[in-house]
Amino acid sequence: MSEPKPEPPKFDAAFKDRFAQLVRWRRDVRRFLSAPVSPELIERLLALSCYAPSVGFSQPWRFVLVEDPRRRAAIVANFKAANQAALEGYHGERRAIYARLKLEGLTQAPVHLVVCADEATETGHGLGRKTMPEMLRYSVVAAVQTFWLAARAEGLGVGWVSILDPQAACNSLDLPPDWTLIAYLCVGWPEEEHDDPELERHGWEARLCDAAVKPLKR
Repeated sequence: MSEPKPEPPKFDAAFKDRFAQLVRWRRDVRRFLSAPVSPELIERLLALSCYAPSVGFSQPWRFVLVEDPRRRAAIVANFKAANQAALEGYHGERRAIYARLKLEGLTQAPVHLVVCADEATETGHGLGRKTMPEMLRYSVVAAVQTFWLAARAEGLGVGWVSILDPQAACNSLDLPPDWTLIAYLCVGWPEEEHDDPELERHGWEARLCDAAVKPLKR
């Protein structure tokens, strides 16, 4: 006899409201406390991340904890160079605002986590990738978002550092050549809590929301 199928969960109004709060309070954190994060908690969050959707069930995400101080220092130097180059691309008031922004928590965050896409994975047998190969990387982004929400539910903060030279970062971390760097994450207990993005709070950009939803023209 076959085993009975599990009953799907029923999410009540209270859960839906809490989930909406979780989504709204997911922030890109740049200010961290120095308090450590238990390895068991990180392992649990990574396990949840692996339930993210992936094209062809390829599960292409690869997680790497960066604990070597020399590798971390190389990433900090990488950020500083990339950040200075980015600053040079702005002028006037926009440049002044950019210079005031705190855009990373590399020296504060107790946990540094690299998330890569394994471009050579044979898992999933290529399903869904022949027409849209970029879906492999999008699958890893879905895993990052899953990790982010799961971390927020635990009270942890996550910051995604994108101001990096990706190839230099891969070299510093000695990553396999078939892995593409998708995210360099700083993880730790946040120093402060906000329900609005830091870039909005400091005048870099306003939230679009309704303006970002465009109906199809018939």
